[in-house]
Formats: sequence, C-alpha cells, structure tokens
Amino acid sequence: LATAGLVLALAGCDSGFGQATAQHLDAMGFRVFASVLDLHGHGAQELRRSCSPRLTLLQMDLTKPEDIQRVLQHVQAHTNSTGLWGLVNNAGFNDTIADAELSPLGKFRTCMEVNFFGSLELTKGLLPLLRSTGGRIVTVSSPAGDLPFPCLAAYGASKAALSLLMDTFRSELQPWGVKVSLILPGYYKTGTTCNPAFWNLQKQQLVASLPQELLQAYGEDYVEEINRQFIQFMKVAVEDLSAVVNSITDGLLAANPAVRYYPGQGLGLMYFVHRYLPYFVRDLFLKGFFINPKLPRALRREHHNDAKKA
Repeated sequence: LATAGLVLALAGCDSGFGQATAQHLDAMGFRVFASVLDLHGHGAQELRRSCSPRLTLLQMDLTKPEDIQRVLQHVQAHTNSTGLWGLVNNAGFNDTIADAELSPLGKFRTCMEVNFFGSLELTKGLLPLLRSTGGRIVTVSSPAGDLPFPCLAAYGASKAALSLLMDTFRSELQPWGVKVSLILPGYYKTGTTCNPAFWNLQKQQLVASLPQELLQAYGEDYVEEINRQFIQFMKVAVEDLSAVVNSITDGLLAANPAVRYYPGQGLGLMYFVHRYLPYFVRDLFLKGFFINPKLPRALRREHHNDAKKA
C-alpha cells in the first residue's frame, strides 16, 4: 500500500496537525499533495526544508472556490497513473471565544465556510478518484462539535455539521469500499491557538464591534474574564502532536480503520459525562474544565443596587 497509494494532506498544512502529518506521510514514502494558505509562509518553507521532492505544495484558501477548483484540477491531472488513495481534511478555523450572542454572525459564517463548506467541496471534488481506488477519507473534527463547550458556538456548530456530514459519507460510500474516519483531538498546541497576543487582539476587536446595549448588558469585564480563562486553559495544551498524526495515519492505512479516533487525554471522561449524566452535570463539567463565565453585568446584584439608587 505504501508504494501504490497516494495520500493528500489538504487544508491546514501551514502548521499543526496538517504539517506534522504531511511530514510523517512523506517520510513513510508516500507522495503527498499538501495545501497551504501561503506558499511563501514559514509553514511552507518548513515543509520544503523537511520533506522529500515527492511532496507537492499547493496554495489553497478553502473560502475561495476558485482555489479549490485549481487544486482539484492539479490533483486530477497528476494522479492518472497512480490513482488517489486518501484525502485528509484538516481544515480548522476559529478566532472568537465568546457567548453565541456576543459572537458576530460573520464569524459563524466564516467558520462554516472553512470548516464545513470548504471540506465538503474538496471531498465531493475528489470522490470520483477515491471511489475508483476504494480509498480513504480522514477528517479532523472536534469534540466541540459533540459537546456544547461554553464560548465556542461558532466553531462547535461548524464542526458538528462537519462530523455529521462525514458520518453520512461513511454510510453512503460503504458500497464503493471507501472508508471514512473522524479524528476528534484533545487540546493541542497548534498554530495561533496558544498565542496570548493573538487572542487579546481578537478580544479587543470583539469588544469594539459590539453594540453598546449588548456590551452594557454583559459588561466588558465579562469578555475580559472569558479571554483570561481561555488563555490560561491553553497553557496546558499538549505540544506533542504524534497521537493525532498516528490516528490520521491509522485511518489512512489500517485494514479496518476506526470510525472515530479520540487522541488526547481526558476525552473518555468527557464523553462519559456527556452521554450518561444529566445535562446540568455536563454543563457544570464543561464550565469547570474549560471556561466558566462570570455573571453578566445586568444580572449582578451590585448592578441592580446601582440601578435602584439611580
């Protein structure tokens, strides 16, 4: 299989899971097409430095259909003799940590464009090649698509849609021999996820964009506290990505790959609480584990006291 197959690590090879997986599969001897947002960026340069000449770098922004079509045409043109064995959907975008009411509608749309529609278009475009080889589709989703993490509504909703889509593909593609797997990782250090400066800037931009009435109801300190807790949480993110890379590789190469992989610590307990305990216990667990927002300004006792005095 390693000599006959062709694996694509697409969407998100600039850093994180995508870059590490592209390097790993290249080292195993596969021919890899790796898409990056920026062909001149640090991530692309690192892949050129660390990988063999077999690896092909392609520029692709999943929010731009013309980019996706260009990549599809390139892959189709260069796989006539070899066939296409696997597609790795590693798209992931989120730049907002806030309540759903505080998250701009545009952020929901961008998450859906990258995390859902981009992966959908790419997968549909490559399915004829994958069906002809009885190949594999491996997609990196998130536990946030299964559980209602506080302050992750935009990201979580897009990943929920992605997970359901891939589960549907898994069922529908069984007659063709195409196997579909989902990766639901724990908390890893990837890209900008652990950069406090990035999140502080996002928080400032969010506060500046909020309608005054909404900002008054919640309070700027409410948004500040969410940001502080998130930055604190991401300090414990795991730097070693090998568990995720190994799960992706198993999804591509195992004779009978798992439907779902859960690389990362603590996920077993999290899913147990989610599936078997009451909703209020699950909500308390997620707040204790991830982010526990303070009371919005309009609901605080001191605010009511001030209003009475006025």
